[in-house]
Amino acid sequence: MLLSRRTTWKTRSPLIAAIAALSLITVMPAGPARAAAPPDISLTNVKAHLSQLQSIATANGGNRAHGRPGYLASANYVRSQLDAAGYTTTLQSFTYNGATGYNVIADWPGGDPDDVLMVGAHLDSVTAGPGINDNGSGSAAVLETALEVSRQSLQPGKHLRFAWWGAEELGLRGSRFYVNNLPAAERARIKGYLNFDMVGSPNAGYFVYDGDNSDGTGAGPGPAGSAALERTLQDYFTSIGVQTRGTDFDGRSDYGPFIAAGIPAGGTFTGAEGIKTSAQAALWGGTAGQAFDVCYHRSCDTTANINDTALNRNADAIAYAVWTVATAVPPVVVWQDTFETATGWTANPNGTDTAATGLWERGDPQATTSSGAKQLGTTVSGTNDLVTGRLAGSSAGDHDIDGGVTSIQSPPITLPSAGPLNLSLSYYLAHGSNSSSADYLRVRVVGSTTTTVLDQPGAATNRNGAWTTASASLNAYAGQTVRILIDAADASGASLVEAGVDDVTITR
Repeated sequence: MLLSRRTTWKTRSPLIAAIAALSLITVMPAGPARAAAPPDISLTNVKAHLSQLQSIATANGGNRAHGRPGYLASANYVRSQLDAAGYTTTLQSFTYNGATGYNVIADWPGGDPDDVLMVGAHLDSVTAGPGINDNGSGSAAVLETALEVSRQSLQPGKHLRFAWWGAEELGLRGSRFYVNNLPAAERARIKGYLNFDMVGSPNAGYFVYDGDNSDGTGAGPGPAGSAALERTLQDYFTSIGVQTRGTDFDGRSDYGPFIAAGIPAGGTFTGAEGIKTSAQAALWGGTAGQAFDVCYHRSCDTTANINDTALNRNADAIAYAVWTVATAVPPVVVWQDTFETATGWTANPNGTDTAATGLWERGDPQATTSSGAKQLGTTVSGTNDLVTGRLAGSSAGDHDIDGGVTSIQSPPITLPSAGPLNLSLSYYLAHGSNSSSADYLRVRVVGSTTTTVLDQPGAATNRNGAWTTASASLNAYAGQTVRILIDAADASGASLVEAGVDDVTITR
């Protein structure tokens, strides 16, 4: 893992708890409904790869660093394993600091070429040591997962591509070279990237990249689709009784270039030089007050510097994510609105609205700021969204919601009688510190009954606008014709309140 920045972690509940805390929303898995059963990855096999990487380092000056013979020998070892397993492999070369580096790229035959799932890990070490946890652990676990794909003759719906990156320790040089040199059409075909960097730390934590920024702090969310990758990995750890915590997309590993290109990303991480807290030790075991990896970037990062339990769990998590995402049957879109064209939404449908300004409308929003972003000038997709007064005006208080409630309702939506049915949307509610819980953003489904599926209250704190995803089951409305009713309110007096909604989708 790249040394140049300090790692920070924040304790938070998994996404299900975070969104459930909003109120009545029922969160459903964001991914497709059906997938092939994932395998149990052999810890013995993963550790055999680590032993090979250790032997390579020992025979080549004690490291596997960029431009050193140990790195090329590592790349050739990985490539030889993949060639024998039936992959189409490429040793992609690049130059950095006057030395030649290499990425190993391996494509599994078949799958939709326009729907690529990439899985990667950096293969290089620092010059100080062999880099067995950082990042032989991720490299070996990804390699064994790729080999298991071959053993099972997997036929995924997505096209599977695995990658081992060079010169990560020098600033993500290999992955940057790969992403930056892809033609735009090829980048667009990559629908997700999973990154695994340090997955066997001796004083391990269980961190999942925070795809939706559901803790509301740090580096912010990944591109749309990152939250679904996060939830997939969380689902695995939940299934084995391990609680995870979020870690930021802080630019320290090879997801960085993918995020910069707008590609959804995810992955796991067991900790580097950061210090395990007492709360984390109570949650996961290990030693509080000690680094997750005391041999981080040191000569003692050898095969003795591995937590077998963490490595085994993370290898299985990688396989779970690959099998779940790549072999899942995509959901069928029943109804969708990205608000790029008018589809028949009705403002103030019941004639009861009281807000004087900031009324819901479809349009191209203008950004506003007041102690941070309040109305977002960006949308989740395209140009338009539903927004409470799309204009910015000359001051932060212009065109925000004032005086009460504003509402807007969808056209009638006829749902199929067979499910499961799932509603998903992106939203934000932003307000100043003069807000209160009387302010809100609320989404309801109106059919034979009315169900509140999202209830986000305000609070007497500053909240900046940030797109967040939410989903809810519509199984109770199967076979009915429903409408989606969205309300937002400034009911705290003269408080600053802005809201937006985009990409409303119902799938089966």
